Amino acid sequence: MAFRFSGKQDVYIEIAEKYKEYIIGGIYKYGDKLPSVRVVALELGVNPNTVARAFSLLEEWGYIRAISKKGAFVIYNDGTSQKNTVIYNAILELKSSGVTYDELLDAITEVYKND
Repeated sequence: MAFRFSGKQDVYIEIAEKYKEYIIGGIYKYGDKLPSVRVVALELGVNPNTVARAFSLLEEWGYIRAISKKGAFVIYNDGTSQKNTVIYNAILELKSSGVTYDELLDAITEVYKND
């Protein structure tokens, strides 16, 4: 997904704005993993630090969540399900802290077993 830089603002801001459009437009949906910083940098012909700065900005704006050694994931949803965002973020946090799929399922089963 290459695009032309206008030169009217910093490159990292233009990259962040473009990915924001991709997310809002549904090209990247809730839960999708964004391409790595290196891949985007190669595609756009920019320094990886520029892309990392753009992704940081997207995270500040609440569109993505970067997880160390896992990548950047879209957390934006169009407001239809705030609960899904909370659940997804909690699961990502558990996964990044080393909780396995089976451990998570066991915990869910334990919590809901008396319902």
